[in-house]
Amino acid sequence: GPVVSGSKVIIFHRVADMERVEALDSKSGKVLWKRDFKAFYRGGYNSDLGPRSTPVVAGDQIYAFGAAGDLHCLKLATGESVWDRTLGQDYQAPDGYFGAGSSPLVIGEHVLLNVGGREAGIVAVDTNTGKTVWQATQEKASYSSPTVLRHGETQYALFITRMKALAVNPTNGKLLFSTPFGKQGPTVNGATPLAFENRIFLTASYQIGAQMLELASPLNAAQPLKVHWSGDDILSSQYTTPILHDGHLFGTHGREDIGSTALRCVATTSGKVIWEKPNFGVAHAILVKDRFITLNTSGQLVLIQANTGKYEELARAKVSGGTTRSFPALASGQFYFRNNEGDGGSLTALKLP
Repeated sequence: GPVVSGSKVIIFHRVADMERVEALDSKSGKVLWKRDFKAFYRGGYNSDLGPRSTPVVAGDQIYAFGAAGDLHCLKLATGESVWDRTLGQDYQAPDGYFGAGSSPLVIGEHVLLNVGGREAGIVAVDTNTGKTVWQATQEKASYSSPTVLRHGETQYALFITRMKALAVNPTNGKLLFSTPFGKQGPTVNGATPLAFENRIFLTASYQIGAQMLELASPLNAAQPLKVHWSGDDILSSQYTTPILHDGHLFGTHGREDIGSTALRCVATTSGKVIWEKPNFGVAHAILVKDRFITLNTSGQLVLIQANTGKYEELARAKVSGGTTRSFPALASGQFYFRNNEGDGGSLTALKLP
């Protein structure tokens, strides 16, 4: 997905045998700089060669994680390369179904990645040098991107791996807790976990389902997390991440490739489905005050009131003829999204009132 930082839109995509990071002017779309890296991923379960992860901007640097597990650090202002790491190769990480696809997480001076390598399920590298600071777990990688878990005064890194959800100390890699989440076979964990108050929400399709977990205090690796509620007919998302608002979760239930999908509103306290909009399509959502804007894979842009009592659609527009699967961005009144058409695609900026 595109990332906006100040007046720049950062995009990470493949051009022939190169993975390209480029910066565009947010108002005009003019290319400000671009940097190409040799692409080593040759494809697997489907023909899309990636890259699949969204670049991360932290301070004056960009971190981009390619489909073969290559991590690149560039200067935001100029695109100049700062350092590169072949993490997938270094730690013998398998390609999985679609190559590497989990986005990096920057906490302090460390970049944390869901690498899935041998004795290096999760790896932290120094933001300035790219050198490995620590490596932890033997977990294979998922397509879920990590997020920050705040517990008390401390920040932890919260990951969903191939078969678990776990949290680690970003400074030293010490495991805080882990809990089973996933299923063997042709399955994918794709949605980012949500951490709020003393709870963690996990979701996946493929008969894995959703779980609302409660954190104990104090936390320790030997103490299992309490399951507040769980089920596969609540909010089972194939890869989009639900949004949290006013004690409720709003998100996609179902799979893009099998059956139909619905947009649902679910109470965080009970797991009760409050309302649903059937056949909505798999959609990413961005919360803007008391409304959210969604983009589904068929190019439908929909503005919805974040109403916890009923589905309330405010506006709808067809904005793309291609598949719009990657996460969009909203900044300074402009909405940015990518589409895919065959082996190519385009980046579009829409002005929203």
